[in-house]
Amino acid sequence: MKDDPKDWEVPTRLVRGGTMRSPIGEVAEALYLTQSFVYDSAESADARFAGSDPGFIYSRYGNPTVEMFEKRLALIEGAEGCRATASGMAAIHLALTGLLRAGDHIVAGKALFGSCRWILNNWGPRFGIETTFVDAHDTAAWKAAIRPNTRLFFIESPANPLLEITDIAAVAGFAREIGAKVVVDNVFATPIFQKPLQLGADIVIYSATKHIDGQGRVLGGALLGAKALLDETYRDFIRHTGPALSPFNAWVLLNGLVTLDLRVRAASATAATLADRIAAHRKVKQIRYPGRADHPQHEVAARQMTGGGNEMISGGNLVAFDLGTQGAAFNFLNALTLVDISNNLGDARSMATHPPTTTHRSMTEEQRLDIGLTPGWVRLSVGLEGAGDLARDIEKALDGA
Repeated sequence: MKDDPKDWEVPTRLVRGGTMRSPIGEVAEALYLTQSFVYDSAESADARFAGSDPGFIYSRYGNPTVEMFEKRLALIEGAEGCRATASGMAAIHLALTGLLRAGDHIVAGKALFGSCRWILNNWGPRFGIETTFVDAHDTAAWKAAIRPNTRLFFIESPANPLLEITDIAAVAGFAREIGAKVVVDNVFATPIFQKPLQLGADIVIYSATKHIDGQGRVLGGALLGAKALLDETYRDFIRHTGPALSPFNAWVLLNGLVTLDLRVRAASATAATLADRIAAHRKVKQIRYPGRADHPQHEVAARQMTGGGNEMISGGNLVAFDLGTQGAAFNFLNALTLVDISNNLGDARSMATHPPTTTHRSMTEEQRLDIGLTPGWVRLSVGLEGAGDLARDIEKALDGA
């Protein structure tokens, strides 16, 4: 009798989960670059479209390579189901539009990725959907924002770019009281360090472009949750609106999952070391790293960023620090020789960016200041280079900031 994959350790799930071999018996996962599929008979096609035959129909609906990626990621997350999308923002848009109707109300943290704020600020009102933004670390504020028509809580934790932490379990408790859904963007924590479904979330979202790929190659996204919820809420939506992940990108991401555990643990260990070095530098006004005791929500992070088990807290591989002015931040970035200036994150290569002028540029200055994003902040995504090499590069750039 074969083992149940759900009983496997995380590294085994990442290497073996979801694998489907063709009759040829290939070792590496097969890449099915096909738009559509053929049937043995007209009756077979009829059965496929009727749903009585579970085979594939069209790669916009489903594809063997994409399905392998979905199954492997679901196994890592501890989710019943997963639906892959063309990008992380496609997953965000799908998650929201599938659950909401005109007249509904959302409660969301103020500190969000710029494109998420754009959707809530600009897209939602066009369709009669309102959002109340709250200080994400203030648990009471989430409850106080509830209205009779509140249908969804949207959480990003740690939040982009200042790594604010939300008590996911507490917010999920409020949602259960009123029958609302909880959607969690878990990109910064990764499925290795945080399990939102175990904390009460209904939907977990990833930009697979980040840590899951981890090598700057392709775009991708995913949303995960209970199979019944995914089927009832998203199956037809996906079929008819077409946010499909390409088979090639799914194949790249599937192979990215193989090393996810190794990569994020190694990068996070280096980030913890660098955070201490950065915090000690005289040019740094403030620092945010969830693994440090001086992070404002360190206690909450210590409860929920543990991989869903009894592991030690990991602060992840993102560090944010304030150099006081935009000029100082630009001087720092321009002085880096090893770390790349890039708005991406979760890569094997270390990257730094200035969020006010890049990832959060679409927010107004008032909105940025409201979340504490003053002009001097830098966001650092730590990669897999040697910790000593990164420390020298960063400290030299800080000296000239």
